[in-house]
Amino acid sequence: MSVDPKASPTGKHLAILAFGAIGVVYGDIGTSPLYALKECFIGTHGVPVTKPNVLGVLSLIFWSLNFIVTFKYLSVVMRADNQGEGGILALLALVRPHGQDRLSGKYRWLVAIGLFGAALLYGDGIITPAISVLGAVEGLAVATPALQQWIVPIAVVLISALFAVQRRGTAGIGAIFGPVTTIWFICISVLGVMGIMRHPSVLAALNPWYAASFLWQHGWKGLMVLSAVVLVVTGAEALYADMGHFGKRPIRVAWYLIVLPALALNYFGQGAILLESPAAARNPFYALVPGWALYPMVGIATAAAIVASQALISGAFSLTRQAIQLGYSPRMNIVHTSSSKIGQIYIPQVNNALWLACIGLVLAFRSTNNLAATYGVAVTGTMATTTVLLLVVARNHWKWSLWKVALLGGLFLIVDLTFLVTNLFKIAYGGWFPITVAGVIYLLMSTWKKGRTRLSEIVRENTLPLELFLPDIAKRRPQRVPGMAVFLTSAPGGAPPVLLHHLKHNKVLHEKVMLLSVMGHEIPQVPEGDRVRCRDLGEGFYEVMAHYGFMETPDVPSVLQSLALQARDGGKKIPVEIMATSFYLGRETLIPVSGRRKTKTPRAAPAVDGGPAMPAMARWRKKLFILMTRNAQSATAFFGLPPNRVVELGAQIQF
Repeated sequence: MSVDPKASPTGKHLAILAFGAIGVVYGDIGTSPLYALKECFIGTHGVPVTKPNVLGVLSLIFWSLNFIVTFKYLSVVMRADNQGEGGILALLALVRPHGQDRLSGKYRWLVAIGLFGAALLYGDGIITPAISVLGAVEGLAVATPALQQWIVPIAVVLISALFAVQRRGTAGIGAIFGPVTTIWFICISVLGVMGIMRHPSVLAALNPWYAASFLWQHGWKGLMVLSAVVLVVTGAEALYADMGHFGKRPIRVAWYLIVLPALALNYFGQGAILLESPAAARNPFYALVPGWALYPMVGIATAAAIVASQALISGAFSLTRQAIQLGYSPRMNIVHTSSSKIGQIYIPQVNNALWLACIGLVLAFRSTNNLAATYGVAVTGTMATTTVLLLVVARNHWKWSLWKVALLGGLFLIVDLTFLVTNLFKIAYGGWFPITVAGVIYLLMSTWKKGRTRLSEIVRENTLPLELFLPDIAKRRPQRVPGMAVFLTSAPGGAPPVLLHHLKHNKVLHEKVMLLSVMGHEIPQVPEGDRVRCRDLGEGFYEVMAHYGFMETPDVPSVLQSLALQARDGGKKIPVEIMATSFYLGRETLIPVSGRRKTKTPRAAPAVDGGPAMPAMARWRKKLFILMTRNAQSATAFFGLPPNRVVELGAQIQF
């Protein structure tokens, strides 16, 4: 459940939230020591294990952690909250002009960038379980080389089990996230101290001169090492996305007191081991572990990797719900796995897709060395996207001056784009995977948004304004039957086509008719007091508007049961009896047509953008939208309507 964005917890409450943040927010970045430093020396663009190189890489790692996580995300990016919520789609909602379906060229580009960044997060959600679990299990080969052939099968089993338990929710296992990750950070801190004590000279890497000297001496090859260094900040975006669950202060406290010290100690400890034995570069993390503790440490690392993976999987569910509510994704089956925590959801379609893709990755790449090339592109692409959107928010919402935006934005973009460009050279080695995933998801999301905008305009054309419809009803006096009928409509202010078809063919109306519109808003949550608005239209008609934020799932029966209609009938409020109410829905059959379609302005209705041509869509894209529409969850299930009270009326629409 989200915390109050204005609250500033202290004392015991702060400690509890910070403890929870350690388990959920920092699981991903906390498992980076399993593979990050190793990739700098034996990866695609690794450098020889010499003392100057070890100190230079450690200095790059330490200052990357502090610049990207401490300065950029914790100090600046987390200020850009959407009523306490963070993440790319929440940031995109701040950037996008409210209430506008058609955007100017500038905003279309920003929305496209934001959507592609959000799509990259799905690639992150696929790669994280694969690389984290493989990184943990690879310790078995250090303990017993004969187990090398069993690493991939064990990883596949563990990952499959992780995705299989998602349907049960995280309420039970979520309680152990904090303890497991805390034990992990304690262990890696102790291991780091043990390594540093053997070679205290490694602490010289705290001096940023070693980082600068490394880059200067190695030139382009030194820059390419940054494609591996960026793996140390893989979970930076997660702390921003989970801001609404824990609040800014607990996340910051957990970072400064626990996470940053533990990571720094472990990386420096690994560096000390490399100074002693360059051959340890094959797996410097497990080289820190005493022989007697190898198997217990593999177990702890595996548990920590599962926690890190769980956070990304849950994040993918949350991101999908946001996309649905913001109009970028078709309706899907959203299962609430907790009656008390609104954020705990499970989406079967997303879970299955992530599982299949993750298993495919493990079987195709088979080691963290190979997977590291896929990870960097997703991470750096998302970071650069966040920076671009942040600068727009700083200019438009915070009213920063141009020089301030240019100065800070230039600094962030130089770092982000340097990391991104170096990772683009790994496309041939696996970097193509997150780009492909993001490209496919971006295509689907943009197609759905464009198709829904086009379809909404067609529906608006065929919606008769209420100022024409109601007088006609009063004049014609159609037969009225007892009961209440609810007509769901996406175009408030008019009689929807499904109502007109019902009246045309059945020639009767219920005594009470409700025109219900479920409206999504670009804010996380709508206050309960603003959830429902009702207007008595006369002639037994009521217009009801139900409002939801992008972190909420619409539930029509719950709204209608909990709130009486704000209308009067004989001096009494009219309650809605769900099982005595008929719900009317339209089921459209879309027929793709060639060319651009002109919008029509309904009689006596306000002009729709002056009646210009609808946004053009290629025929193949129209067919893709139609396919997505056919496979979307039914409105009956999505809105929680009782199936035996729903009547669907079909219509063909030239699209």
